[in-house]
Amino acid sequence: MKLTFASYNIHKGVGNDGRRDPDRVLAVLRELDADVIALQECDRRFGARESVISLAALDETPWQALPVARRPHSLGWHGNALLVRKTFEHLEAHAVDLPRLEPRGAVRGDFSVGGVRLRAVGVHLDLSGLRRRDQIRAVLKHVDGCAHACPTVLMGDFNQWGAGTGAMREVASEWHSLTPGRSFPAHNPVAQLDRIVACHRWNVVAQGVHHSALAAKASDHLPVWATLQLPDG
Repeated sequence: MKLTFASYNIHKGVGNDGRRDPDRVLAVLRELDADVIALQECDRRFGARESVISLAALDETPWQALPVARRPHSLGWHGNALLVRKTFEHLEAHAVDLPRLEPRGAVRGDFSVGGVRLRAVGVHLDLSGLRRRDQIRAVLKHVDGCAHACPTVLMGDFNQWGAGTGAMREVASEWHSLTPGRSFPAHNPVAQLDRIVACHRWNVVAQGVHHSALAAKASDHLPVWATLQLPDG
């Protein structure tokens, strides 16, 4: 089984031109054409926290949103959402509370592809390095406590500059900690803030940053992606 996972901080749909244009974000997702997508900053921050991407617009895409939201008009939890292909069977979806100073959270979704149970976790971690360590530990503790062990991928905006330093040491020994490339700021990327972390049951086939003309305008981050494969048997 070979799947492409992607992570995209969509900046509440506001591009580098200052316009909020969720259709432009969806166009970038179609360019990516990933099987599983973690979104960050997908909901407005105040009020009803409604999604910047309408459910009607999402219905016209190949993806379904896993039901991680705790508010009726939100797509995600603290702005984190998980999209998977509509052909995948949804099994579980949960919001995960994280230790935080800022409003941060994570989301976890289990789904089945060809009868194989898989797990994805979307995160948007704190600006504080110490808090990021605590948050990664909380995510790993949540994953370890799940009733069903299965191939797992963590992805999101880790707000981490060093590739293998700081909070990323928490996943260094038992995970593939991928840094696909520079993804922020989108118009002239210098920082590798967006990461994909896969358990060792996955083999890494390819990884990269999606740097199209449209992606350079649609958000302040570029999407990152990784193609992963499960070995036969």
